[in-house]
Amino acid sequence: MQLNGKTILLTGGTDGIGRELAAQLKAKGAAVIVTGRTPERIEVAKAAGYETVMADLSTAAGVEVVLAAVTGRDIDILINNAGVGSDHDFRDVAPDLADNDRCIALNVNAPIHLITRLMDRLKSRPEAMIVNVTSGLAIAPRAGGPIYCATKAALRSYTLALREQLKGKRIHVLEVLPPVVETKMTAGRGSKKMSAKDCAAQIVDAMETNANEANVGMVKILRAVYSLSPALARRIMIGF
Repeated sequence: MQLNGKTILLTGGTDGIGRELAAQLKAKGAAVIVTGRTPERIEVAKAAGYETVMADLSTAAGVEVVLAAVTGRDIDILINNAGVGSDHDFRDVAPDLADNDRCIALNVNAPIHLITRLMDRLKSRPEAMIVNVTSGLAIAPRAGGPIYCATKAALRSYTLALREQLKGKRIHVLEVLPPVVETKMTAGRGSKKMSAKDCAAQIVDAMETNANEANVGMVKILRAVYSLSPALARRIMIGF
């Protein structure tokens, strides 16, 4: 897809992968509307020249705020990038179910609601795209993060089915599966992490080439292992 001149709604675009993605898409000539929930980061994004929407997409009210902000706007590309982790490990402490619910709402419910509510506008464009950011953990989970892994696996299944539903339409559906990336969410989780800048570059390339799936960084190896032996891939990742 030619990105120049496109209007893009990018959730979670004020930090991490989203911030780098916004910068690279803007450099391609796209008009990028970014969402975020932290006032300080929203102000930084505004100063950088982005249109911004402050909203917490883990709530129904936050989804409505985003939709209201783009009422009547042509949206060519929707990127569901916002996501959050959630602890749920009985070997450590009792899970916080409210925190788990927030993770499920942000990682699964919000993308589905935005896709559904914006579908007619996407269908009206000469060409459009939906980009869902899942994770390598959608392929094989790790024991310490079952809620996060489950949400990404759910979004992956939704994306695969959505692509089939939209076959023959003018809406391309891209799934992005990043590895562990250097962000605030992954702080303290080892040292072999991909930079957010490099991750974003591979996402942009996948968008420009109309890829169906972008296995980013080390996820390429995981996908290769999984294609040979799903059981082996699961054994490798479960203790990650």
